[in-house]
Amino acid sequence: MTFSIIGFDPETKELGIAVASKFLSVGAVVPFAKAGVGAIATQSWANLEYGKRGLSLLKQGLEPEEVLKELIKDDDKSSVRQVGIVNANGRSITFTGEECFEWAGGVAGTNYAIQGNILVDSETVNEMEKTFIETDGSLADRLLAALCAGELAGGDSRGKQSAALYIVKEKGSYGGYTDRFIDLRVDDHSDPVKELIRLLKLHRLYFEHSAIEDIVAIEGELEEEIQNLLFENGHLDRDLIERDDLLDAVQSYHLIENFDERLQERGYIDLKVVEYMKIKK
Repeated sequence: MTFSIIGFDPETKELGIAVASKFLSVGAVVPFAKAGVGAIATQSWANLEYGKRGLSLLKQGLEPEEVLKELIKDDDKSSVRQVGIVNANGRSITFTGEECFEWAGGVAGTNYAIQGNILVDSETVNEMEKTFIETDGSLADRLLAALCAGELAGGDSRGKQSAALYIVKEKGSYGGYTDRFIDLRVDDHSDPVKELIRLLKLHRLYFEHSAIEDIVAIEGELEEEIQNLLFENGHLDRDLIERDDLLDAVQSYHLIENFDERLQERGYIDLKVVEYMKIKK
């Protein structure tokens, strides 16, 4: 009982799902995705096999329409299911069983599929589609913008509880070990979509690589400012004021605060880390 959007970015090859619901930990149930294969949202008395088996069928080369037929033909409760499918070429389909609780329905187009049930009305889905199509930026930005639009248009008629954002791309995880690029969940919150947006900002801060224009030398007034910030944050002893002590403290700060991805060569720093220091002083 929820509303969700699946999206594909043909430039970055990212596949993702954003979902919100009056349901505990919706991110543990609805989203399934595999880089280079596709993404699936299963909801409304969700059959989790739709996600697992659906991805397997997509990997075998079946089109979304063919996958959907295979999933519902073997399910005697398909009339209460809802599912959206987008493959790694942007082809899509959405399905709403005739016994899903009103309002229930969905729309699908190139690179997206949107679906919802127990909604206030159809405007949730309509506004999500409009917003996804018209919004610029990364796939994460577009999916969350659509989710916000859906919520503002009415969303889940029962209220709010959880939300999730799941995006995959080849070697997208921390360290490049898996395709799990973004996996953020708000399991129980009074304003889960807003909280999800906050978490995405943190994810970018911690896991995105530094932009070239943000990398600067630690010298002059900036060096003095960083030294004072490290003093205030408790990461540098005031008795240690030699440059090497400062640079050692800068490196230590990155590791303690989990800025592994923004650690620069000795003598340089990412300005976004400096901004974080100011907030945390």
